[in-house]
Amino acid sequence: MKDRLYVEEIKQSISQLAPGWNYNSGCIEREFIFKDFAQAFGFMTSVAVIAEKLNHHPNWSNVYNKVYITLTTHDSGGITQLDFDFAKEVDQIA
Repeated sequence: MKDRLYVEEIKQSISQLAPGWNYNSGCIEREFIFKDFAQAFGFMTSVAVIAEKLNHHPNWSNVYNKVYITLTTHDSGGITQLDFDFAKEVDQIA
């Protein structure tokens, strides 16, 4: 189990991510907008590879050209460093 981060640590860590990530209701979240469904789906496929590599799976959804990602470490009951590691890797492919 990973250690949950305190609010101050979350705010500091989120400031180091790409613009668009927000801290909301015990999660970090971001909306990604693409040209069309095919680009959005391709992005989701790449994110799935990251999820498997890190063994950390997001809550996410897709509506046409938009992908919504919400991250929290469920077995820790909050946000951990793993969520920020995941978000950084997602930012690199976005």
